[in-house]
Amino acid sequence: MHGGPFANIAHGCNSVIATEAALKLADYVVTEAGFGADLGAEKFINIKCRKAGLEPSAAVVVATLRALKFHGGCDLKHINEKNFDALGRGVANLERHLRNIRDVFGIACMVAVNHFGFDTQEEYDYLCERLHSLSVPVVRAEHWAHGGAGAEALALKVVELTGQTGRFKFLYEDELPLLEKLRLVATTIYGAKDIAMDAKVLARIEEFQAAGFGHYPVCIAKTPYSFSSDASLRGAPSGHTLTISAVHLRAGAEFVVAVCGDIWTMPGLPKSPAAHRMDIDDSGRVTGLF
Repeated sequence: MHGGPFANIAHGCNSVIATEAALKLADYVVTEAGFGADLGAEKFINIKCRKAGLEPSAAVVVATLRALKFHGGCDLKHINEKNFDALGRGVANLERHLRNIRDVFGIACMVAVNHFGFDTQEEYDYLCERLHSLSVPVVRAEHWAHGGAGAEALALKVVELTGQTGRFKFLYEDELPLLEKLRLVATTIYGAKDIAMDAKVLARIEEFQAAGFGHYPVCIAKTPYSFSSDASLRGAPSGHTLTISAVHLRAGAEFVVAVCGDIWTMPGLPKSPAAHRMDIDDSGRVTGLF
């Protein structure tokens, strides 16, 4: 169960109480941390796992061929069409996410490719070939078409993955100053060259540090569509500067929020919710989910 706002503006995962309760009731517990592994996974590990003393046994990075082609520069009008050039460029985005999870945080990881009717076998095979050098398992998840049966192969691979010995670690220690925590996330996870802010924001960070909140983890609010704070920079941009426009102390939650780029920190909903298009007939057939 997802228990709060998404990781583009908040911690992006359910409560510690929910996870601890689930661990007492089941052999395997799967918790969502999203969206965007540069946001969701980073905060799940550096905030939630730190606070709760949790150590994940494995991580599943969910991807779609559509999203990878989009990150490779494909126009949304043609996103469902076969396009090896765009897919080839877009795989760099997934590769960075995987290296972050495996190499930075030391967690065994795999890829679940959500399969849709317009995906081609050739593109899926190409993706598997590209990821072969990373030695990361790739499984096609077909629950969109086949329900639970379509996700059985994914579940079995996750169980297998949890048996591996990990080298779990946080990105930063509590004692690292807030400013350096922000810089480390930007340069290590996002591929940025540095962070930037005006004098007022810097003074605010220094104020939090001096007031005794420097041991708090940081929670960066930015677009989930890019490793940068600019949604138009697709793929795996490097060498950019992460501009921090504001910082906020969340003393109750015990973290410091850094707002980057043009991001609205109030979760928004559409004028017409998806529920208006959903229905179930007398035979139990559900329509309008997709």
